[in-house]
Amino acid sequence: MKTTNPRRITGFTLLELLVVLVILGLLVGYVAPRYFAQVGKSEVKVARAQVKALEDALDQYRLDVGRYPASQPGLAALNDAPAGEARWQGPYLRKAVPNDPWGHPYQYRAPGEHGEYDLWSFGRDGQAGGSGEDADITSWQ
Repeated sequence: MKTTNPRRITGFTLLELLVVLVILGLLVGYVAPRYFAQVGKSEVKVARAQVKALEDALDQYRLDVGRYPASQPGLAALNDAPAGEARWQGPYLRKAVPNDPWGHPYQYRAPGEHGEYDLWSFGRDGQAGGSGEDADITSWQ
């Protein structure tokens, strides 16, 4: 008759640990690309929301001053009164003009090619054109 040793320490074998690590690696390999794709989509949504907020601030500026800011000083006119602008009632933004979610400054041109002004972000790649997350986010679309 065999007796069991009550002091015997049980645990996982190296093979069991390796199997668990392989399973975790497969799960991460499957889930991570889907998660990071969602992060990219949310950055595009943030950029669209920021363009809309800047459009609203530009419209308020126009109501006060009678025209949109010129290309120079551009979006800075939303926070700091342009020289010689007596009807300026700003600041029109609570904080400084933000960069887009990818860290690039928003582009502004007045008069614009697509309207009284053009406001856009070049997207993730910081260059004109592109598709997906690299596509431009504009005020005229």
